[in-house]
Amino acid sequence: MSIISSIKRIQQSKDAQRVFANFSYLSLLQIGSYVLPIITYPYLAKVIGVAGFGKIAFAMSLIVYFMTITDWGYNFTATRDVARNRENQEKISTIYSIVTTSKLCLLLISTIVLAIIIIFIPYLRENSIVIIFSFTMVIGYTIFPEWLFQGLENMKLIVILNLLSKLLFTILIFIFIQKPNDFILQPLFSGLGYIISGIISLIYIQKKLKIKFQLCTIKEVKQSIKGSFDVFLNNLMPNLYNSFSVMILGFCNGSIANGLLDGANKFYSICAQFLTVLSRAFFPFLSRKIEMHSIFVKIKFSITIFFALLLILGAKILVINILDPSFEAAIIPLQILGVSLIFHSLVNIYGTNYLIIIGEERLLRKITMCVSILGFFCAFPLIYFYSYIGAACTIALARIILGITVVYIAKQKMKTLKGSLSNKA
Repeated sequence: MSIISSIKRIQQSKDAQRVFANFSYLSLLQIGSYVLPIITYPYLAKVIGVAGFGKIAFAMSLIVYFMTITDWGYNFTATRDVARNRENQEKISTIYSIVTTSKLCLLLISTIVLAIIIIFIPYLRENSIVIIFSFTMVIGYTIFPEWLFQGLENMKLIVILNLLSKLLFTILIFIFIQKPNDFILQPLFSGLGYIISGIISLIYIQKKLKIKFQLCTIKEVKQSIKGSFDVFLNNLMPNLYNSFSVMILGFCNGSIANGLLDGANKFYSICAQFLTVLSRAFFPFLSRKIEMHSIFVKIKFSITIFFALLLILGAKILVINILDPSFEAAIIPLQILGVSLIFHSLVNIYGTNYLIIIGEERLLRKITMCVSILGFFCAFPLIYFYSYIGAACTIALARIILGITVVYIAKQKMKTLKGSLSNKA
Protein backbone atom coordinates (compact mmCIF):
# COMPACT_ATOMS: atom_id res chain seq x y z
CA MET A 1 0.00 0.00 0.00
CA SER A 2 1.48 3.38 -1.03
CA ILE A 3 1.76 6.30 1.35
CA ILE A 4 -0.87 8.21 -0.67
CA SER A 5 -3.41 5.38 -0.40
CA SER A 6 -2.61 5.09 3.30
CA ILE A 7 -3.40 8.74 3.82
CA LYS A 8 -6.67 8.41 1.87
CA ARG A 9 -7.64 5.45 4.01
CA ILE A 10 -7.06 7.42 7.18
CA GLN A 11 -9.04 10.40 5.91
CA GLN A 12 -12.22 8.34 5.83
CA SER A 13 -12.67 8.32 9.62
CA LYS A 14 -13.58 11.08 12.07
CA ASP A 15 -10.72 10.01 14.33
CA ALA A 16 -8.36 10.62 11.46
CA GLN A 17 -9.74 14.10 10.97
CA ARG A 18 -8.67 14.89 14.53
CA VAL A 19 -5.21 13.49 13.79
CA PHE A 20 -4.86 15.67 10.72
CA ALA A 21 -6.23 18.70 12.55
CA ASN A 22 -3.71 18.23 15.35
CA PHE A 23 -0.94 17.57 12.89
CA SER A 24 -1.86 20.72 10.98
CA TYR A 25 -1.70 22.83 14.11
CA LEU A 26 1.56 21.22 15.20
CA SER A 27 2.99 21.62 11.71
CA LEU A 28 2.17 25.33 11.91
CA LEU A 29 4.08 25.39 15.18
CA GLN A 30 6.96 23.61 13.52
CA ILE A 31 7.05 26.13 10.68
CA GLY A 32 7.53 28.77 13.35
CA SER A 33 10.25 26.61 14.85
CA TYR A 34 11.95 26.51 11.44
CA VAL A 35 11.64 30.18 10.56
CA LEU A 36 12.56 31.79 13.87
CA PRO A 37 15.78 29.76 14.45
CA ILE A 38 16.86 30.51 10.88
CA ILE A 39 16.56 34.20 11.85
CA THR A 40 18.23 33.92 15.27
CA TYR A 41 20.96 31.29 14.72
CA PRO A 42 23.07 33.36 12.28
CA TYR A 43 22.77 36.39 14.56
CA LEU A 44 23.69 34.44 17.70
CA ALA A 45 26.54 32.67 15.91
CA LYS A 46 28.12 36.05 15.08
CA VAL A 47 27.41 37.77 18.42
CA ILE A 48 28.07 35.06 21.04
CA GLY A 49 30.28 32.81 18.89
CA VAL A 50 31.12 29.13 19.19
CA ALA A 51 32.14 29.48 22.85
CA GLY A 52 28.79 31.05 23.80
CA PHE A 53 26.93 28.24 22.03
CA GLY A 54 29.06 25.77 23.95
CA LYS A 55 28.35 27.27 27.37
CA ILE A 56 24.60 27.25 26.74
CA ALA A 57 24.84 23.66 25.46
CA PHE A 58 26.67 22.60 28.63
CA ALA A 59 24.03 24.22 30.85
CA MET A 60 21.21 22.58 28.88
CA SER A 61 22.93 19.18 29.07
CA LEU A 62 22.49 19.44 32.85
CA ILE A 63 19.03 21.02 32.80
CA VAL A 64 17.63 18.32 30.50
CA TYR A 65 17.91 15.86 33.41
CA PHE A 66 15.61 18.06 35.50
CA MET A 67 13.21 18.47 32.57
CA THR A 68 13.06 14.69 32.30
CA ILE A 69 12.45 14.35 36.05
CA THR A 70 9.59 16.86 36.13
CA ASP A 71 8.06 15.33 33.01
CA TRP A 72 8.28 11.83 34.59
CA GLY A 73 6.85 10.19 31.49
CA TYR A 74 3.52 11.99 31.89
CA ASN A 75 3.66 13.31 28.33
CA PHE A 76 2.92 9.71 27.34
CA THR A 77 1.13 8.03 30.24
CA ALA A 78 -1.09 11.00 31.15
CA THR A 79 -1.78 11.71 27.46
CA ARG A 80 -2.82 8.10 27.00
CA ASP A 81 -5.09 8.16 30.08
CA VAL A 82 -6.76 11.43 29.05
CA ALA A 83 -7.28 10.15 25.49
CA ARG A 84 -9.05 7.06 26.81
CA ASN A 85 -11.29 9.09 29.16
CA ARG A 86 -11.87 12.25 27.17
CA GLU A 87 -15.67 11.93 27.38
CA ASN A 88 -15.54 11.76 31.18
CA GLN A 89 -15.06 15.31 32.51
CA GLU A 90 -14.82 14.21 36.14
CA LYS A 91 -12.16 11.60 35.37
CA ILE A 92 -10.12 14.12 33.36
CA SER A 93 -10.24 16.59 36.27
CA THR A 94 -8.95 13.85 38.57
CA ILE A 95 -6.10 12.95 36.18
CA TYR A 96 -5.25 16.64 35.74
CA SER A 97 -5.13 17.29 39.48
CA ILE A 98 -3.00 14.25 40.35
CA VAL A 99 -0.53 14.76 37.50
CA THR A 100 -0.16 18.50 38.16
CA THR A 101 0.43 17.92 41.89
CA SER A 102 2.97 15.19 41.12
CA LYS A 103 4.86 17.40 38.68
CA LEU A 104 5.00 20.28 41.17
CA CYS A 105 6.42 17.92 43.81
CA LEU A 106 9.04 16.77 41.31
CA LEU A 107 9.84 20.42 40.49
CA LEU A 108 10.45 21.16 44.19
CA ILE A 109 12.80 18.18 44.47
CA SER A 110 14.63 19.25 41.29
CA THR A 111 15.11 22.79 42.62
CA ILE A 112 16.64 21.49 45.86
CA VAL A 113 18.96 19.08 44.02
CA LEU A 114 20.10 21.81 41.60
CA ALA A 115 20.93 24.15 44.49
CA ILE A 116 22.98 21.43 46.22
CA ILE A 117 25.07 20.45 43.18
CA ILE A 118 25.78 24.09 42.29
CA ILE A 119 27.05 24.70 45.82
CA PHE A 120 29.29 21.62 45.98
CA ILE A 121 30.63 21.28 42.40
CA PRO A 122 33.10 24.10 41.54
CA TYR A 123 32.67 23.97 37.74
CA LEU A 124 28.89 24.26 38.10
CA ARG A 125 29.32 27.08 40.62
CA GLU A 126 31.45 28.98 38.07
CA ASN A 127 28.64 28.67 35.50
CA SER A 128 25.79 29.04 38.01
CA ILE A 129 24.11 32.05 36.35
CA VAL A 130 23.61 30.43 32.94
CA ILE A 131 22.51 27.19 34.65
CA ILE A 132 19.95 28.97 36.84
CA PHE A 133 18.64 30.97 33.89
CA SER A 134 18.31 27.72 31.92
CA PHE A 135 16.34 26.21 34.82
CA THR A 136 13.47 28.62 34.07
CA MET A 137 12.69 26.30 31.16
CA VAL A 138 12.09 23.48 33.66
CA ILE A 139 9.58 25.66 35.50
CA GLY A 140 7.82 26.52 32.23
CA TYR A 141 7.64 22.90 31.06
CA THR A 142 6.28 21.85 34.45
CA ILE A 143 3.34 24.24 34.58
CA PHE A 144 2.48 23.97 30.87
CA PRO A 145 0.12 20.94 30.62
CA GLU A 146 0.91 19.96 27.05
CA TRP A 147 0.01 16.36 27.88
CA LEU A 148 -3.57 17.39 28.69
CA PHE A 149 -4.14 19.16 25.37
CA GLN A 150 -2.57 16.22 23.54
CA GLY A 151 -4.88 13.75 25.24
CA LEU A 152 -7.91 15.92 24.43
CA GLU A 153 -6.60 16.22 20.86
CA ASN A 154 -6.95 19.97 21.16
CA MET A 155 -3.64 21.32 19.96
CA LYS A 156 -4.80 24.77 18.82
CA LEU A 157 -3.97 26.51 22.10
CA ILE A 158 -0.58 24.82 22.34
CA VAL A 159 0.32 26.10 18.91
CA ILE A 160 -0.83 29.67 19.57
CA LEU A 161 0.95 29.94 22.91
CA ASN A 162 4.16 28.37 21.66
CA LEU A 163 4.30 30.60 18.60
CA LEU A 164 3.73 33.68 20.74
CA SER A 165 6.43 32.60 23.23
CA LYS A 166 8.90 31.92 20.39
CA LEU A 167 8.12 35.28 18.80
CA LEU A 168 8.69 37.04 22.12
CA PHE A 169 11.90 35.05 22.56
CA THR A 170 13.14 36.13 19.11
CA ILE A 171 12.37 39.83 19.68
CA LEU A 172 14.13 39.84 23.05
CA ILE A 173 17.25 38.24 21.51
CA PHE A 174 17.69 41.05 18.99
CA ILE A 175 17.03 43.74 21.59
CA PHE A 176 19.15 42.54 24.50
CA ILE A 177 21.87 40.22 23.13
CA GLN A 178 24.47 42.61 21.71
CA LYS A 179 27.83 41.21 22.89
CA PRO A 180 29.42 37.79 23.67
CA ASN A 181 28.75 37.88 27.42
CA ASP A 182 25.04 38.35 26.78
CA PHE A 183 24.76 34.64 25.92
CA ILE A 184 23.39 33.99 29.44
CA LEU A 185 20.19 35.83 28.47
CA GLN A 186 19.27 33.38 25.69
CA PRO A 187 18.06 30.52 27.97
CA LEU A 188 16.37 33.05 30.28
CA PHE A 189 14.27 34.49 27.44
CA SER A 190 13.33 31.00 26.29
CA GLY A 191 12.30 29.98 29.81
CA LEU A 192 10.23 33.11 30.41
CA GLY A 193 8.31 32.42 27.20
CA TYR A 194 7.34 28.96 28.44
CA ILE A 195 6.39 30.28 31.90
CA ILE A 196 4.05 32.89 30.41
CA SER A 197 2.52 30.26 28.11
CA GLY A 198 2.04 27.94 31.09
CA ILE A 199 0.23 30.57 33.16
CA ILE A 200 -2.14 31.42 30.28
CA SER A 201 -2.88 27.73 29.64
CA LEU A 202 -3.75 27.14 33.31
CA ILE A 203 -6.28 29.97 33.19
CA TYR A 204 -7.74 28.59 29.95
CA ILE A 205 -8.13 25.11 31.47
CA GLN A 206 -10.07 26.48 34.43
CA LYS A 207 -12.23 29.01 32.59
CA LYS A 208 -12.87 27.48 29.14
CA LEU A 209 -12.38 23.72 29.48
CA LYS A 210 -14.03 23.67 32.95
CA ILE A 211 -11.41 21.24 34.21
CA LYS A 212 -11.14 21.80 37.92
CA PHE A 213 -8.06 21.35 40.07
CA GLN A 214 -8.90 19.15 43.04
CA LEU A 215 -6.91 18.38 46.16
CA CYS A 216 -5.46 14.91 46.01
CA THR A 217 -3.93 12.63 48.59
CA ILE A 218 -0.28 11.69 49.07
CA LYS A 219 -1.28 8.11 48.24
CA GLU A 220 -2.68 9.17 44.85
CA VAL A 221 0.48 11.13 44.05
CA LYS A 222 2.67 8.15 45.00
CA GLN A 223 0.59 5.80 42.86
CA SER A 224 0.76 8.22 39.92
CA ILE A 225 4.54 8.57 40.18
CA LYS A 226 4.94 4.82 40.51
CA GLY A 227 2.69 4.20 37.49
CA SER A 228 4.82 6.40 35.21
CA PHE A 229 8.17 5.24 36.58
CA ASP A 230 8.99 2.89 33.70
CA VAL A 231 8.31 5.56 31.08
CA PHE A 232 10.35 8.05 33.14
CA LEU A 233 13.35 5.72 33.16
CA ASN A 234 12.90 5.12 29.46
CA ASN A 235 13.11 8.90 28.89
CA LEU A 236 15.94 9.40 31.39
CA MET A 237 18.33 6.66 30.34
CA PRO A 238 19.20 8.03 26.85
CA ASN A 239 20.68 11.03 28.65
CA LEU A 240 23.50 8.71 29.76
CA TYR A 241 24.89 8.89 26.25
CA ASN A 242 23.11 12.01 24.89
CA SER A 243 23.34 14.99 27.23
CA PHE A 244 26.03 13.24 29.28
CA SER A 245 28.26 13.24 26.20
CA VAL A 246 27.84 17.02 26.05
CA MET A 247 28.80 17.31 29.73
CA ILE A 248 31.92 15.15 29.28
CA LEU A 249 32.85 17.14 26.18
CA GLY A 250 32.54 20.36 28.16
CA PHE A 251 34.72 19.09 31.01
CA CYS A 252 37.38 17.57 28.71
CA ASN A 253 37.48 19.83 25.66
CA GLY A 254 35.85 23.09 26.70
CA SER A 255 33.23 25.41 25.25
CA ILE A 256 34.54 25.49 21.66
CA ALA A 257 34.10 21.74 21.17
CA ASN A 258 30.66 21.91 22.78
CA GLY A 259 29.74 24.80 20.53
CA LEU A 260 30.63 22.84 17.38
CA LEU A 261 28.56 19.85 18.51
CA ASP A 262 25.69 22.13 19.47
CA GLY A 263 25.85 23.89 16.10
CA ALA A 264 25.34 20.53 14.39
CA ASN A 265 22.69 19.48 16.86
CA LYS A 266 20.56 22.57 16.20
CA PHE A 267 19.78 21.39 12.66
CA TYR A 268 19.26 17.82 13.86
CA SER A 269 16.87 19.06 16.55
CA ILE A 270 14.69 20.95 14.08
CA CYS A 271 14.16 17.77 12.02
CA ALA A 272 13.72 15.60 15.11
CA GLN A 273 11.15 18.03 16.52
CA PHE A 274 9.09 17.85 13.34
CA LEU A 275 9.08 14.05 13.52
CA THR A 276 8.14 14.25 17.19
CA VAL A 277 5.20 16.45 16.20
CA LEU A 278 3.98 13.68 13.92
CA SER A 279 4.30 11.10 16.70
CA ARG A 280 2.50 13.34 19.17
CA ALA A 281 -0.36 13.96 16.73
CA PHE A 282 -0.85 10.23 16.22
CA PHE A 283 -0.30 9.09 19.83
CA PRO A 284 -3.83 9.71 21.21
CA PHE A 285 -5.33 8.23 18.03
CA LEU A 286 -3.15 5.09 18.20
CA SER A 287 -3.95 4.76 21.91
CA ARG A 288 -7.51 3.96 20.81
CA LYS A 289 -6.81 2.33 17.44
CA ILE A 290 -3.48 0.53 17.55
CA GLU A 291 -4.47 -1.50 14.48
CA MET A 292 -3.73 1.63 12.41
CA HIS A 293 -0.07 1.53 13.42
CA SER A 294 1.12 0.15 10.07
CA ILE A 295 -0.19 3.23 8.28
CA PHE A 296 1.57 5.48 10.78
CA VAL A 297 4.82 3.59 10.07
CA LYS A 298 4.61 4.28 6.31
CA ILE A 299 3.91 7.97 6.78
CA LYS A 300 6.53 8.73 9.42
CA PHE A 301 9.35 6.62 8.00
CA SER A 302 8.98 8.21 4.56
CA ILE A 303 9.31 11.68 6.07
CA THR A 304 12.24 10.51 8.23
CA ILE A 305 14.25 9.39 5.20
CA PHE A 306 13.71 12.77 3.56
CA PHE A 307 15.03 14.68 6.59
CA ALA A 308 17.96 12.30 7.09
CA LEU A 309 19.10 12.79 3.47
CA LEU A 310 18.69 16.55 3.89
CA LEU A 311 21.05 16.57 6.90
CA ILE A 312 23.59 14.18 5.38
CA LEU A 313 23.79 15.63 1.87
CA GLY A 314 23.09 19.26 2.75
CA ALA A 315 25.24 19.52 5.89
CA LYS A 316 27.86 21.84 4.37
CA ILE A 317 25.28 24.22 2.94
CA LEU A 318 23.33 24.35 6.21
CA VAL A 319 26.32 24.96 8.47
CA ILE A 320 28.20 27.47 6.32
CA ASN A 321 25.25 29.50 5.06
CA ILE A 322 22.89 29.48 8.05
CA LEU A 323 25.32 29.48 10.96
CA ASP A 324 28.75 30.86 10.13
CA PRO A 325 31.98 29.72 8.41
CA SER A 326 33.53 29.51 11.89
CA PHE A 327 31.27 26.47 12.46
CA GLU A 328 32.67 24.57 9.45
CA ALA A 329 33.99 21.79 11.71
CA ALA A 330 30.37 21.00 12.65
CA ILE A 331 29.66 19.52 9.19
CA ILE A 332 30.89 15.99 9.98
CA PRO A 333 29.02 15.78 13.33
CA LEU A 334 25.86 16.91 11.55
CA GLN A 335 26.20 14.15 8.94
CA ILE A 336 26.72 11.58 11.70
CA LEU A 337 23.65 12.84 13.57
CA GLY A 338 21.73 12.77 10.27
CA VAL A 339 22.31 9.01 10.05
CA SER A 340 21.18 8.60 13.68
CA LEU A 341 17.90 10.41 12.89
CA ILE A 342 16.62 7.30 11.07
CA PHE A 343 17.12 5.08 14.10
CA HIS A 344 15.88 7.69 16.56
CA SER A 345 12.68 7.83 14.54
CA LEU A 346 12.37 4.03 14.62
CA VAL A 347 12.53 4.16 18.43
CA ASN A 348 9.58 6.58 18.41
CA ILE A 349 7.63 4.57 15.83
CA TYR A 350 7.98 1.17 17.48
CA GLY A 351 8.77 2.17 21.05
CA THR A 352 6.83 5.27 22.07
CA ASN A 353 4.00 4.82 19.59
CA TYR A 354 3.63 1.07 19.94
CA LEU A 355 5.21 -0.61 22.98
CA ILE A 356 4.05 2.09 25.39
CA ILE A 357 0.56 2.09 23.91
CA ILE A 358 0.16 -1.69 24.33
CA GLY A 359 1.37 -1.42 27.94
CA GLU A 360 4.95 -2.65 27.48
CA GLU A 361 6.60 0.33 29.19
CA ARG A 362 8.72 -1.93 31.40
CA LEU A 363 10.08 -3.89 28.44
CA LEU A 364 10.98 -0.69 26.59
CA ARG A 365 12.64 0.64 29.73
CA LYS A 366 14.84 -2.47 30.04
CA ILE A 367 15.96 -2.19 26.41
CA THR A 368 16.67 1.53 26.72
CA MET A 369 18.55 1.04 29.99
CA CYS A 370 20.88 -1.62 28.57
CA VAL A 371 21.69 0.40 25.43
CA SER A 372 22.10 3.64 27.41
CA ILE A 373 24.61 2.04 29.79
CA LEU A 374 26.55 0.76 26.77
CA GLY A 375 26.52 4.29 25.29
CA PHE A 376 27.65 5.71 28.64
CA PHE A 377 30.80 3.58 28.66
CA CYS A 378 31.49 4.22 24.97
CA ALA A 379 31.34 7.97 25.57
CA PHE A 380 34.55 8.21 27.59
CA PRO A 381 37.07 6.75 25.08
CA LEU A 382 35.33 8.19 22.00
CA ILE A 383 35.19 11.73 23.40
CA TYR A 384 38.70 11.51 24.89
CA PHE A 385 40.28 10.52 21.56
CA TYR A 386 37.95 12.20 19.02
CA SER A 387 36.44 15.20 20.88
CA TYR A 388 33.16 16.52 19.40
CA ILE A 389 33.22 13.97 16.54
CA GLY A 390 33.54 11.23 19.16
CA ALA A 391 30.54 12.69 21.01
CA ALA A 392 28.47 12.62 17.81
CA CYS A 393 29.57 9.01 17.17
CA THR A 394 28.59 8.04 20.73
CA ILE A 395 25.09 9.44 20.30
CA ALA A 396 24.69 7.89 16.83
CA LEU A 397 25.98 4.45 17.89
CA ALA A 398 23.58 4.26 20.82
CA ARG A 399 20.62 5.36 18.69
CA ILE A 400 21.45 2.79 16.00
CA ILE A 401 21.63 -0.10 18.49
CA LEU A 402 18.50 1.08 20.31
CA GLY A 403 16.54 1.53 17.08
CA ILE A 404 17.39 -1.94 15.73
CA THR A 405 16.62 -3.60 19.08
CA VAL A 406 13.28 -1.83 19.61
CA VAL A 407 12.11 -2.65 16.07
CA TYR A 408 13.00 -6.33 16.54
CA ILE A 409 11.20 -6.59 19.91
CA ALA A 410 8.12 -4.69 18.66
CA LYS A 411 7.88 -6.97 15.61
CA GLN A 412 7.94 -10.01 17.89
CA LYS A 413 5.15 -8.50 20.00
CA MET A 414 3.12 -7.81 16.87
CA LYS A 415 3.43 -11.45 15.79
CA THR A 416 2.38 -12.64 19.24
CA LEU A 417 -0.59 -10.26 19.29
CA LYS A 418 -1.74 -11.33 15.81
CA GLY A 419 -1.35 -14.98 16.79
CA SER A 420 -3.50 -14.59 19.90
CA LEU A 421 -6.19 -12.74 17.93
CA SER A 422 -6.22 -15.49 15.27
CA ASN A 423 -6.63 -18.19 17.92
CA LYS A 424 -9.56 -16.33 19.48
CA ALA A 425 -11.22 -16.00 16.09
